[in-house]
Formats: sequence, C-alpha cells, structure tokens
Amino acid sequence: MIVTRFAPSPNGPLHLGHAYSAILAHDLARDAGGRFLLRIEDIDGPRSRPELTDAFRRDLEWLGLEWEEMPSQSTRLESYEEAARGLLRRGYLYPCTCTRAEIEALEPRLGSQGAIYPGTCKGARLDPAKPAALRLDVDRAMADTGELVWEDALAGKQVADPREAGDVVIVRKDAPASYHLAATLDDAADGVTLVTRGADLFPATHIHRLLQALLGLPVPRWHHHALLLDESGRKLAKRRGSPSLADRRSTGEDGLLLAEQLRLHRFPSGISLASA
Repeated sequence: MIVTRFAPSPNGPLHLGHAYSAILAHDLARDAGGRFLLRIEDIDGPRSRPELTDAFRRDLEWLGLEWEEMPSQSTRLESYEEAARGLLRRGYLYPCTCTRAEIEALEPRLGSQGAIYPGTCKGARLDPAKPAALRLDVDRAMADTGELVWEDALAGKQVADPREAGDVVIVRKDAPASYHLAATLDDAADGVTLVTRGADLFPATHIHRLLQALLGLPVPRWHHHALLLDESGRKLAKRRGSPSLADRRSTGEDGLLLAEQLRLHRFPSGISLASA
C-alpha cells in the first residue's frame, strides 16, 4: 500500500507550488487505495509560526483534499536526539564551529545544494565555548555501508552519491536536528513508502539514503516531481512573496476548481511547470 505525505514548514504561507505537491501526493495515494499524510515540520526555531498550521489545514480542505495528520516534528525531539547520539557515539558525526561566512570565505567547491563544506573542523581541536553543529562524516559512513541504491518513480534506479553534498549538518547549532535527520526519521516513523516532494530535493535523497543505512531504517521509494516556476523562471518560494493560497481563499476563488486546473497542468498566468 502506498503511504505518502505532504510535510510543510510553518515559516510562511502555502503557495501554488505547495498546492501542486500536496495534490500530487494526495492523488497518488488515493488512486492506489493508500494513505495520504500531513506532517508539520515545525522545528525551524523562531521562523516557525504556529498560527500557520491551521491555515495550512484550511488550504488543504479548500483544495478538496483529505488526509491523516501525523505528530508534528516539535513532538519528536527525543527521537532526533537519540539518533544523533548514536551516530556520534559510532563516530559518524563530528562537531563543527564554522559559520556560514567563514565557510564562504574559504571559497569552497560548489555542489548542487550550494557550498560544499571543506572539512575544516574534522579532526581539529575546537573551542568548547563556541556553539557547534554536528556534521556527517560522509567518507567514513560510506566506507562502512558500501554502495547504496535508491529508486525514484520518475528517474529510476539511482546509485547514492552523498559525497556530492559533502559533510552536511545533521544537528544544527540552533535546532535539535537538520532537515536531513528529521525528515528521514519521520518518514520511517510514519510508515511512508513513497516520499513525494519537489525535484529541488533530489540531491538530498542521496544523504537520506545513507542515513537510512546507518540507522537501520526501511527504504521507501521517492517521487521527485517538477517544480512550478514564476514568470522569471524561478521556483515559487515563500521568501520571494509568491501569492499565497490563503490570499486566494480570501478572494472567494474556487479551491476545487483550482485543484482540478493544477491536475490538468493549466496554471494561472505567469506560472509554468519546469521541464524535465
């Protein structure tokens, strides 16, 4: 049975890109007689706005979607801490006190997800008074797991290549877990069998597959869908003020009709679907 999910973060209102992703996940589950889950990813510190979670539910109802709600991330901190302690104890994590500005000043190699951490703190003696994140020692982890594979519903079988992202942060300085650790643990806890999300997160899946191997978690399939783009060809984003679903609801727009138009790839003026 397909179990998939929509997992928004309440750090800004949902927009059409979120609607497209939620509808796709919902329909994949519905058409297969499976389950569609909603999980709120609310551990982004002060950026998380609890009042937005009710707006998210109203948005999904307005679109005509039905879901099962899972526990939010803020209720799962103990599981993240336990997993991180285990990875640290086994030597797969190391502390890092570098700031983003310090990393950028080193002019690091760039990957698909931005600057690749050059390993400055690996094996270094650090100031214990400075805040430290925990990074994944990818080389050591891959040496123990060997080659790993995963499958995307659209792109097919993939050989995991987590080295392309470098030693990513697993526990942030300001949060109990990074997206990589929290999402990987949550999907396993929720019994997700098909991770439905945007193609911009395709590179992150290589890291998630490695974490699954290290933590002994089940391996789902993935479905990385194309993104909606604005008139300038950039993906829709909260930080760029893409029009919200809440604003559309407030004007009396028909949410059921909008959902059907999105299913048919009939997008509002200025919105397009990224090519494969």
